[in-house]
Amino acid sequence: MSDARFADGLRYRIEIPSVEGPAVLRAVLDEADARAVPVRRVSQGSGVMMLTDAEIAEMATLGAERGVEVSPFLRPRGAWDAGGQSFATTAVAGVARGRAGVDWSIAEARRAVALGIRSVLVADVGVLGTLGRLKQDGDLPETLVLKTSVLLPCANPPTARALELLGATTINVSTDLSPAELGEVRAACSAPLDVYVEVPDDQGGFVRFYEVPELIRAAAPMYVKLGIRNTPNIYPAGLHLQDVATKLGRERVRRAELVLRLLQEQAPELVERRGDDRPPDLGIPEP
Repeated sequence: MSDARFADGLRYRIEIPSVEGPAVLRAVLDEADARAVPVRRVSQGSGVMMLTDAEIAEMATLGAERGVEVSPFLRPRGAWDAGGQSFATTAVAGVARGRAGVDWSIAEARRAVALGIRSVLVADVGVLGTLGRLKQDGDLPETLVLKTSVLLPCANPPTARALELLGATTINVSTDLSPAELGEVRAACSAPLDVYVEVPDDQGGFVRFYEVPELIRAAAPMYVKLGIRNTPNIYPAGLHLQDVATKLGRERVRRAELVLRLLQEQAPELVERRGDDRPPDLGIPEP
């Protein structure tokens, strides 16, 4: 069992992924209030490049006001590039191809930071290492959260240690790890682990609600991450998909409510007990 905790003493936090812009974020926060779900982080998959300056700044402000970490993806990546390998295998979906791909990813991070974002989602190991060095050199904020993507999966202790050494401050693990395997990863690193408990179809489609107590015991501190099985791929999102993206965001919060109900039933000693009248300590400054 892991005795590690977040800075505010919690074992777990709720993360809602695929929050594709400020309209979806407002809907997620509204649904979280209505269902008493303590959302601590949202992530966005379409990428910094698919948001306007005003949209990025609004998401940063909403997150700061509510104590919610906002983590947009660094794009482009292999799945969108002109090369053909991504059509044959998803293994290259997250890579930054060539020097240009790395440079574009760094440009995405710099733009996000300038607009108030203090957490970015990274899918390429070279980009991760470069961002880690920029933080060390003072070219990016020391407090910038580098969140690895499920497209850069971590499935074992040496990989966890390597990612942390490169600069990862929160690590997305492979979606099919057992509690015992998660415990091995936890023993190898101090970074919080991001753990899907309902997994998108293209990452396995698993629904692991009843396992959540054991996952928390093994992997704390961890983000309980709610994807949805059997949903359309909405990347890149935009006005043409805003209605479906908003409904999916609300449903992810509803899924989180289901997980928390089971957690209360199966392991009440693990349920978050702190008051929600103030934002949690996220370890990141307000923009």
